[in-house]
Amino acid sequence: MNRNVIIVIVLAVLVLLTAVQAVQLMGLKTSISTGKVNVGSAPAQSSGASVPSNIQDLPSMVGGC
Repeated sequence: MNRNVIIVIVLAVLVLLTAVQAVQLMGLKTSISTGKVNVGSAPAQSSGASVPSNIQDLPSMVGGC
């Protein structure tokens, strides 16, 4: 096959995939705006559970240092 034909086929596939993703994104946006999407919540920690000491101050850490 000609090199240009292969490039055109690859570009056409990429454009098709982009169009499919755009449609899916619009559907997700519509679902979110109408409230059809349930957002999961984190399970509540029991009072007996302890957090490891190395992640207790995680929110105050900057840059993971």
